[in-house]
Amino acid sequence: MSKVTSLKKAIAYRLVIPVIIFIILETALSYFVTLHYVEKTYDRWLLDSARSLVQEVKVINDQVSVDLSETALEIFRWDDIDTTFFKIISDDGELIAGDLILPTSSSLAIETGQPVYSNSRLDNKAIRMVSLQVSGNFPKKVFIHVAETVNKRQDMMVDILLADLIPQIILTLFISLLIVEAINHGLTPLHKLANDISLRSPSDLSPIPETQVFSEVKALTDTINHLFEKLSVAIDSQQRFIANAAHQLRTPLAGLKLQAERAQREENILSMAPALSQIQNSADKISHMITQLLSLARTDPVEGRHRMEKVDLYDLTRAVCLEWIPKALAKEMEISFDAVENSCFVNGDRVLLTELLTNLLDNAITYGNKKGHIVVSLTNQPELCLSVEDNGPGIPDSEREKILERFYRIPGSAGEGCGLGLAIVKEISDLHQAKLFLLESADGGTQIKLQFFRLNEN
Repeated sequence: MSKVTSLKKAIAYRLVIPVIIFIILETALSYFVTLHYVEKTYDRWLLDSARSLVQEVKVINDQVSVDLSETALEIFRWDDIDTTFFKIISDDGELIAGDLILPTSSSLAIETGQPVYSNSRLDNKAIRMVSLQVSGNFPKKVFIHVAETVNKRQDMMVDILLADLIPQIILTLFISLLIVEAINHGLTPLHKLANDISLRSPSDLSPIPETQVFSEVKALTDTINHLFEKLSVAIDSQQRFIANAAHQLRTPLAGLKLQAERAQREENILSMAPALSQIQNSADKISHMITQLLSLARTDPVEGRHRMEKVDLYDLTRAVCLEWIPKALAKEMEISFDAVENSCFVNGDRVLLTELLTNLLDNAITYGNKKGHIVVSLTNQPELCLSVEDNGPGIPDSEREKILERFYRIPGSAGEGCGLGLAIVKEISDLHQAKLFLLESADGGTQIKLQFFRLNEN
């Protein structure tokens, strides 16, 4: 069983999640950009501190010395958040002034006038250090290293993150609430539509009103209304079918009952013979009618119930003609089959196409002249056409529209049909999108021609 997903949740996820991702990316980008400038600002201050020490480096008696008073040193180190360290050394590793514990890298390449920044650790605390070479005439190279802990930097990072992230979170929540409210408002017509349909009775197939419906929902209501229309047509067709069938079966059943009562009143078998003969005729008529009613029911125009496949109309027509030869010979009639090609393919239901041709041959034998001739032909120029013609009395022009209706028979016509043969042919031809033509044959009889869409043989 497939899992039913919520349209509201699907829309919300597709809107809220991209918003959250965008805000997270924007926050991260803003954080790193701001962090870059914070780092740059504090590094500049750190460099200013190092350059202030450059002014104190002097040469006395060919010896490099640093003259820093206690007051100046206290001012230099003063910071209520971070701890400042410095070291002034020569290139041979001699400590001139400062903190011996401050780590420095002997491999650190420092060019004159160009500061070098590095990160290190001191007493398990992260520090940021700037190193530069003192320029001037000194007996040996002098380097200044100034470092400080990174508490101010970290505090600034947290402040920036909170200052940027908190408004973004509030904005995300606000946008999410607006999106959910908008979704609820947008889905209101769908909920109302579902409620209206659920309150309908099974017999109410009237169109759904399209007032206060969005254009996207209108496509759904149009589809439902189209479905209601097809259901209404199908139900009306079934109801007419049932009413007509009941009416047509009532007469032969009444005759069957009457003949059975007549047979019961007779005292010997010879007297019963006429009544039994009538009973047999009535039973044959009822059997024929039920067969045609079932055939008509199979042609019900409900989509998807028929199995359409590639059918060779030549083979099908030839087989049906061979089956009907005995019945034609019983009425001293001939059936001929004429086809230009040995294969003609159409897209259709093999059972229904067989029923169609069966009804055409049954009508031709029933209403054709005794010792007549029935011609079945299959041509493909310019279109694929199946034709059945006889040399009977034909169909008057005034009756050609009515003859295709269910249970209609031409007044005074021969045979004991129930008026369903050509109606079945019409239903099957419409189902196969074939054109039906009622024509007059060369002998003055009836020619029924069906024009099909031909399929490629490959």
